[in-house]
Amino acid sequence: AAFLAGLPKAPNSYHPKRNPRAAVGRRNYVLRRMLEDGYIDSEQLWAASGKSIELRGRKPGEVINAPFFAEEVRREIIDRYGEDALYRGGLSVRTTLDPRLQTIGSQALRDGLISYDRRHGWRGPIARINAEKSWIDQLNLVPIPAGMNEWVLAVVLEMTNETAFIGLSDRSRGSIPLAELTWARACWENQKLGPEILQVPEVLARGDVIAVESLISQGKEDEQPTKTYALRQIPDVEGGFVALDPHTGRILAMVGGWSFQESQFNRVTQAMRQPGSAFKPFVYLAAIEEGYTPASVILDAPFVIDQGPNLGLWKPENYGREFGGPATLRFGIEKSRNLMTVRLANSIGIGKVLEAARRFGIGVFQPHLSIALGSGETTLLKLTAAYAMLVNGGKQISPSLIERIQNRHGLTIARRDKRPCAECQGVLGLNPNVPRLMDYRKRVTDPATAFQVTWMLKGVVDRGTGRRIRELGRPLAGKTGTTNKSFDTWFIGFSPDLVAGVYVGFDKPRTLGYKQTGSNVAAPIFKNFMELAMADQPPVPFRIPRGIRMVRIDAKTGRLPEPSTERMILEAFKPGTEPTSKTMMNPDSVGSPAVARDGSSTFDSGLY
Repeated sequence: AAFLAGLPKAPNSYHPKRNPRAAVGRRNYVLRRMLEDGYIDSEQLWAASGKSIELRGRKPGEVINAPFFAEEVRREIIDRYGEDALYRGGLSVRTTLDPRLQTIGSQALRDGLISYDRRHGWRGPIARINAEKSWIDQLNLVPIPAGMNEWVLAVVLEMTNETAFIGLSDRSRGSIPLAELTWARACWENQKLGPEILQVPEVLARGDVIAVESLISQGKEDEQPTKTYALRQIPDVEGGFVALDPHTGRILAMVGGWSFQESQFNRVTQAMRQPGSAFKPFVYLAAIEEGYTPASVILDAPFVIDQGPNLGLWKPENYGREFGGPATLRFGIEKSRNLMTVRLANSIGIGKVLEAARRFGIGVFQPHLSIALGSGETTLLKLTAAYAMLVNGGKQISPSLIERIQNRHGLTIARRDKRPCAECQGVLGLNPNVPRLMDYRKRVTDPATAFQVTWMLKGVVDRGTGRRIRELGRPLAGKTGTTNKSFDTWFIGFSPDLVAGVYVGFDKPRTLGYKQTGSNVAAPIFKNFMELAMADQPPVPFRIPRGIRMVRIDAKTGRLPEPSTERMILEAFKPGTEPTSKTMMNPDSVGSPAVARDGSSTFDSGLY
């Protein structure tokens, strides 16, 4: 206590590790003053003065690097109580952050952005200096770019066709083999690549200042000689990542971009972007609420709308510009068919879709049919929270950063969970009764509808555009999203108890490149996160609510299986909507649920 009391005058000068003598002297000065003022006696002074200053380091989990999350908390406290309360009010703030998931999410996003950037070529050195003389002094004058992290600056001194020899700011030297340069093809317009790299001089030149990473830090020391490095490049693409508890809305991890030092703009909460196909589940949810089922059949065929005088025709297309005729709703969402989705929205009315988007907190949009394809802008946090409401059974949640705030006297002045709990009061452990808390969450859709959409999204992972995630061998669901010309890519996915969202795109919108989609840009980030986040947890199946019947059907037709059925799936139906006949359903010209010609049954089918 005496040491801490004397520390504020000059914390750096009295640092107990760097200046132990000064630190002990300062502490003893405080002890002598305490003796003079009558707070301690001579015996206590003698005993305390003879002790060394013992330091106890923090545990690794006590400090976590989450600058985007911390900044959001700072803004929220200022909005609630003002700057004076934040910096001088003595507030104790307990957040919802999970340090382990934050670390995993940050690394997954970082690796994903690097992977994309490497696939799209080398943009050149950070700077160029004269490598003939005084290269160390010149190198140390080059500003270190933000976001380097564990990478270091180096200058190319010499090279052969097979190896580049580099110098580092600590005067050490190393080399970069050709194998670590083959990714660095020239970056051309629209993210196109130049020719393959066959020699080192095709990438580097003497005097180039570059970012490098030791291969030993990557665990490759057995494969390469010591002081061997790999060429690195700070991505110019950006992205965001967020993970939520779907039952409470607690934000467990948030990464708003490559580097907070480089840009404080948070792509999770501040970037308004078109979600593309990641919005489609809410079109299908609106349709199910109107009486359709996952086995209802709609037409995958050209769709044209006259937009009015001088506005021309609107002709949406599927990715790949192909179409396949009648298919089930499940097929439409698993394969992300634009034409089926637009035709479905047009049939039920775009107003129903907009109402679903409003209820789930995605946004309030103008009544344009293109909204069904995700043209309305929203944030990653809003869309991820909307998916959380699907997996939690249709209960409304509000994403939360702060669990509880206490004032300087220890009094709780704000808390996330506002439910009353009489059994929670008093001394801990004296009340033997388990607290019974009421669920006051507002319902945004019924549990059966929420599960049907969740079950369809599980099919996206099992058979559709997110099938690379199936390799994890866990019950997971989600949806990819890609906007026009691949400007933005998304993947929002979940397990029964964890939902995570990924966005990747440029801050100044431009194409990510040919065939760059949510499935190969954003989905791998989600996969890498979930693989580590759930590594120590047993697989948990999606919870089937009351009012759902699981029926085996023909995956292609949506009808009951026949001897000729090639593949069956287990589909979720509400009672009374499951197929009861093997008879072929005939399309209704206006797109409402059609009736079998033999009159044997009526069920949802035939949207055209």
